[in-house]
Amino acid sequence: MEIKINLNNLKYRYDVYQLFNIYFPLSEIKFVDDEFNYSFYIDEKVMKFSHKEYIKEESLGENVKYSLRRFIFSCLKEITKDEYPWGTLIGIRPSKIALKLLREGKSEKEIIDIFKKDYLAYEDKAKICVEIAKSEERFVNNEQNKISIYIGMAFCPTKCLYCSFTSNSIVGNKKLVNPYLQALIKEIKGISSYVNEKNLEIETVYFGGGTPTSVNDEQFKSVMNEIYNGFIKEKAVKEFTVECGRPDTITLDKLKTMKEYDVTRISINPQTMNDKTLKLIGRNHTVDDIKEKFKVARSLGFDDINMDIIIGLPGEGHKELIKTKDDLIELNPDSVTVHGLCLKRGSRMYENFILKKGLDIPKQEEIMKMYEESRNLAKQLKISPYYMYRQKNMVGNMENVGYARKGKECIYNIEMIEEKQTVIALGADAVSKIIFLNENRIERFANLKDIREYINRVDEMIDKKIKLLNTLY
Repeated sequence: MEIKINLNNLKYRYDVYQLFNIYFPLSEIKFVDDEFNYSFYIDEKVMKFSHKEYIKEESLGENVKYSLRRFIFSCLKEITKDEYPWGTLIGIRPSKIALKLLREGKSEKEIIDIFKKDYLAYEDKAKICVEIAKSEERFVNNEQNKISIYIGMAFCPTKCLYCSFTSNSIVGNKKLVNPYLQALIKEIKGISSYVNEKNLEIETVYFGGGTPTSVNDEQFKSVMNEIYNGFIKEKAVKEFTVECGRPDTITLDKLKTMKEYDVTRISINPQTMNDKTLKLIGRNHTVDDIKEKFKVARSLGFDDINMDIIIGLPGEGHKELIKTKDDLIELNPDSVTVHGLCLKRGSRMYENFILKKGLDIPKQEEIMKMYEESRNLAKQLKISPYYMYRQKNMVGNMENVGYARKGKECIYNIEMIEEKQTVIALGADAVSKIIFLNENRIERFANLKDIREYINRVDEMIDKKIKLLNTLY
């Protein structure tokens, strides 16, 4: 669908675009002077919205941004009849608003009223923001010398239909695996030497990707040995997470290696517990494989296992989510991260849906029912929300929420979302965030995305990263 908007003052183009994108997320939105199907007029006193026979006018409030966004949102709601529970909120970290208001001394009721009045958000969304903010407050960093480490594996067994991350099929890139691991180990050594020299305190280490376990057992142990000796051994690290991801990459030997090197938290991510969907999204494993690997991990003593699921996958509705919910209740993980499907431009799913119109994505009403079912899952597992973020082009304009048992919250996830702790990131396309707490400022440094370039220029990236870190430490 093509949306053509006539806007008299392009100063407000960004705000108008963002509100239209909530209601028409997969459409091409253009601002034009003629042959338009929507018209928005704004001056110092009034706002006017027109679409076919629909015309609405309203006085402009003191806060122009809030007035404009509320007005457009309300008009589009009346025209489309669609319900979007987050209202006008478009930021990716809504819980930060709640945390800020809590620190200003606002009561829970006052914060909920602000979310409803200023942003037109539903009460249940405001409540979960408050709940998450109160949980995060216990963990958010306030020490300049306390950091986290991220290590990225650039390979996966296959690339999932919805994925846009830097994850290269390991089958098609076999010759690059060892050179990549050698470069990654070089970066681990370089950064660990710097961390030791500066006496920085490592709070968490997160090994993600890609899929860290996509390499063979020997390669995996080699990298884990370097991570352990560089960032874990003889250090008071609170949390060491390995994103195992797909069960077809998890072996008994890798699980034993993780135990040997003091991994405290792992993720085994099904995304769905329906075999038909797993095949559709490009996963070469079954639901039974997920259950088997989960039980093996438990038998080895892993007592902090996370599982990810995605709401809105093609072909899935409320019935399929109930199947996923029931299977997860049977397994009883320590935390569950509920993601909403995000149609990212770099994914095959986006290409198939936008260009070929070939995938059946659930309607808004179904999406909301599925999210309600995910909250039922959390209640039955007795896990509570502890972090949340949102993304552009999420189906239903919803949210990603992490639920966990008390004491099993992922500290790394919280620090990443709140952006109050320096994260030094290693590996292809890994982005370091250097946090200047006293200045409330963030400097980012992105490693090269292309694997070959990363391998050839790893020394350069180590040097540049250390140069940036030296402006703080």
